[in-house]
Amino acid sequence: MNRKSRNKRLDKGFSILGIASIAFGLIVLLVLIIDVFLDGSARLSWSFFTSFPSRKPELAGILSAWVGTVWIMAITALIALPLGIGAGIYLEEYAGKNRLTDFIEINIANLAGVPSVIYGLLGLGLFVRYFNLDRSILAGGLTLALLILPVIILSTREALRAVPFSIREASYASGATRWQTVRYQVIPAAFGSIMTGVILAMSRAVGETAPLITIGALTYIAFLPQGLSDPFTVLPIQIFNWVSRPQKGFFANAAAGIIVLLGLTLIMNAAAILLRHHYQKKIRW
Repeated sequence: MNRKSRNKRLDKGFSILGIASIAFGLIVLLVLIIDVFLDGSARLSWSFFTSFPSRKPELAGILSAWVGTVWIMAITALIALPLGIGAGIYLEEYAGKNRLTDFIEINIANLAGVPSVIYGLLGLGLFVRYFNLDRSILAGGLTLALLILPVIILSTREALRAVPFSIREASYASGATRWQTVRYQVIPAAFGSIMTGVILAMSRAVGETAPLITIGALTYIAFLPQGLSDPFTVLPIQIFNWVSRPQKGFFANAAAGIIVLLGLTLIMNAAAILLRHHYQKKIRW
């Protein structure tokens, strides 16, 4: 048997092994999802969404959790989107190629892979203690903004890089400045891909638990936050709290909370796919 045929057999074997691993993972995931739906679907009702947490599992709800999630996601988006998209545009379209920009790019790529609990420790030391924001919504939003900022910068740069350079050349040939070219040609062409990356980054943030627990987010709140300085809880933390309870009734509540969180994540991912498909049909190069 020559080396070429041996390599073909190895490639075929690895392909079969990869397909089998993917199929096994999908089966396990499907079984887990079905089990969650069987346990939690009976708890999904209007009162479940409009009730505060309770010591009695049949009366407990996720009102404070989903309201806190909306607050945190709004603050995270308001901070991370302009900074991330702006930094990506600057690094890709304006920054010169030198050692400083290479150093910045390497660190941004590394930060995108840092475990989320590290960002929680950073938020605890910087926002909670140094800036005295305490366990507030603002501290949580700033921490999650730091978490998704590298992802938004990288996805923005990739989206801008995918725009053909001929579009820029045609704009320059028409007498447009660099800003006019970026503002009216490059960004509209890359907008769908940029927003896809933003939505995927936000869908990651909505399911994060470790950073918010690290900065001291509460697990039990029987009131709604009224401002940025109020304490908060979010859906993943509420689910974690219910799972840690010994009563079996709380397991059904946790399963119902997982269904809500899973539905929210799927909606955000579906929106990203539809948005990308819409702009791919609209812009053809």
